Amino acid sequence: MTRTPVWRAIATTLTDEIAAGHYRPGDKLPTEAELSARFGVNRHTVRRALAELSDQGLTHARRGAGVFVMAEPTDYRIGKRVRFHQNLTEAGRMPAKRILAIQTRPCDTDEAEALTLPPGALVHVYEGLSLSDGTPVALFRSIFPAERFADLPEQLETYQSVTRALTAAGITDYTRASTRLTAKVATATQALHLGISEGAPILRTVAINVDPDGHPVEYGHTWFVGDRITLVLGD
Repeated sequence: MTRTPVWRAIATTLTDEIAAGHYRPGDKLPTEAELSARFGVNRHTVRRALAELSDQGLTHARRGAGVFVMAEPTDYRIGKRVRFHQNLTEAGRMPAKRILAIQTRPCDTDEAEALTLPPGALVHVYEGLSLSDGTPVALFRSIFPAERFADLPEQLETYQSVTRALTAAGITDYTRASTRLTAKVATATQALHLGISEGAPILRTVAINVDPDGHPVEYGHTWFVGDRITLVLGD
């Protein structure tokens, strides 16, 4: 009689408990040490069982935080007006942002073209991490013309919201002029921030936002975690 491997039996038990609602979407599973004690096995066996759950798409690991039950992907609308906080709130999620860097530097060729700036003009660079219910869902980098928005770095620090910062700078409305979507794989640095494996699928958007007069105000790149966000196209 063929015996079921211990790691598979543990994986089945945890799968059944997730299905029964013992662990809800977004919940953290017990640590490897706790699971080892519970099932009377070593950590290697537990690690193999957790890998099986991950392969099934039931869980995801966040570096330094643990293993979490996969939540349903968040719908994220891409249309004429894209607003991070509004999109997540409408999806029933709690939005948050974590600033990684804000700096002012000369623009590169692509940034100059996107923002219709002369070569080497100064731009403000806003980089950060977008979270949904505390889980990282995207990395972003937004570029703004520094001459037009001299105080924008301080406003971004204060509000941690592009919409509110631009409003404080006198831009009461802005719309999406273009969006390009490209499938990518996560680099080591991106994976570290997003709590995913290096090489995991991500979706990159490259966008230009303009003011009511059609002048570019933001050139943005966003890298979404493939299984945590569903991009919905439309107005």
